[in-house]
Amino acid sequence: MNINSSKEDSEFFIAGSILVGAILISVSIYLAANKIVGDTSLTGTPNQNPIVLGKVEVEKRVDAPKIGSGKVEIVEFSDFQCPFCQQFFNTAYKEIKAKYIDTDKVTLVYRHFPLSLHVNAQKSAEASECANKQGKFEVYYNTLFINGKADGTGLAVPDLKKYAANLGLDTVKFNSCLDSGEAVEVVKKDFEVGQRSGVTGTPTFFINGEKVIGAEKFSVFEQMIERALKQ
Repeated sequence: MNINSSKEDSEFFIAGSILVGAILISVSIYLAANKIVGDTSLTGTPNQNPIVLGKVEVEKRVDAPKIGSGKVEIVEFSDFQCPFCQQFFNTAYKEIKAKYIDTDKVTLVYRHFPLSLHVNAQKSAEASECANKQGKFEVYYNTLFINGKADGTGLAVPDLKKYAANLGLDTVKFNSCLDSGEAVEVVKKDFEVGQRSGVTGTPTFFINGEKVIGAEKFSVFEQMIERALKQ
């Protein structure tokens, strides 16, 4: 038996094992990182396990549409054509509204983050701003999420104008606002603020600055709101 040969084989095996281990660790890290990016990217794909992150100082907008007047502020970056934003509206939002917004504990601040793959998201965002100018944001917000579909059905410009008329808005002012692109710049600025705040998909929330990604269940929001109320 060649002792030197056995020693060399052993050293080669150990070195090989270390190399393979390092490669596996690197691949695992890469896949984990890309899963997070993929789950929260601008594709609008939902995060299967929405994540709660640390606090972020979101740039404020004085004239941003608001629902409620409570001390705890939920900033929602959203897209009216996003099915997961609609999912939030149909589930957690309704409970948040009843328990916290209607009891003057929480204010929902709406910020625009229309995704480019959603053909009617931009105009819907502008329309909600036009409604906000007439003090009708909340009812218009409700109407868009109730009637809009992920394929853009119910969110075309004729639909947006019809909703304004049905809700009793001044249609001359509303139509002029929408047709002229009066709200284009404010929607663009909201989107840019979202990007600077780390928003990569919708919906994304900031509860007194604490960031939540995805259409989370009510219990998660409840826990965070209760904590914020005690601060």
